[in-house]
Amino acid sequence: MVREHKDDFTVSALACGKNVKLLAEQIREFHPALVSVGDEAAAAALKDLIPGETCDILTGMEGLIAVSTIPESDILVTAVVGMLGIRPTIAAIQAKKDIALANKETLVSAGHIIMPLAREYGVHVLPVDSEHSAIFQSLQGNEGNEIDRILLTASGGPFRGKSLKELEGVTPAQALNNPNWDMGQKVTIDSATMVNKGLEVMEAHWLFNVDVDDITVLVHPQSVLHSAVQYKDGAVIGELGVPDMRLPIQYALYYPNRPYLSGKRLNLFELGSLTFEEPDLTVFKGLALAKKVGNAGGNLPTAFNAADETAVELFLKGEIGFTEIPDLIVKAVAACDFIENPTVEEIFATREAALKL
Repeated sequence: MVREHKDDFTVSALACGKNVKLLAEQIREFHPALVSVGDEAAAAALKDLIPGETCDILTGMEGLIAVSTIPESDILVTAVVGMLGIRPTIAAIQAKKDIALANKETLVSAGHIIMPLAREYGVHVLPVDSEHSAIFQSLQGNEGNEIDRILLTASGGPFRGKSLKELEGVTPAQALNNPNWDMGQKVTIDSATMVNKGLEVMEAHWLFNVDVDDITVLVHPQSVLHSAVQYKDGAVIGELGVPDMRLPIQYALYYPNRPYLSGKRLNLFELGSLTFEEPDLTVFKGLALAKKVGNAGGNLPTAFNAADETAVELFLKGEIGFTEIPDLIVKAVAACDFIENPTVEEIFATREAALKL
């Protein structure tokens, strides 16, 4: 995105975990003042790849917070995996940076902290996930009008229409074959179980201040309507387009403006029709549980998310079956000691406990 709009953006800082080869390429192209990597070994490897570059190299959480609060930046794109994004996001808000949020776990576990803090510091939390961006776009120009419900779309993943019996022998390779989106392994498996959609329900609850019960999940295999808002007068306003993550990224970076974006355009004549189905909650039990957990709140969403991390890892290793993923999540949530309004420290303590189940 920055590459396409070089005259409008400067990259002040970058962060990665261990993919220092790609980071080195980005440093040589964008020349940030500061970068952060996962550990000292990654930092040493990076230094060898960028002779002549003058950027500072930091590591770990200290590095992520430094990247998120660098004075030269106006907006932080937070796309780290998991709950690692919570502390840097808080730090960025306190430094009065707008947040382009591509890390749903930050709000799933800490929405009760993040959203009030953003209001206190007067910063925007701009969603980058395609569904939440679509909802956000559908709200523009309707400030003050009451929402009846949010219509959150889902592709249905590779197992749409399958029974529990048919899913018992699913392999990791089959679960990683998403029909519409190219994502990392964790998110792709979560899409196949529809746990990802459950996490998105919880995220939408915090982003848009809507009750969990007022968020309806629609299975929409074409992935053309990215989500919609139904208002009290019955009108439904949604955002449609080809599946292309560049659009929500660009909208967050340019908000509220909509400059030109290259790429394929939606052709409704070629498309012909759009279809919608209700999700089967007896098959995709993780989605049903997510709505219950979202309603309960507190630290239960953290237990849900952490247990899913463990379950997905075990499935990818071949140690549990596909249909056992939601069973492990249920076990972890049931074992969680409920905390109604957890602090950041209590959130991470809950995560550690749930990861061990």
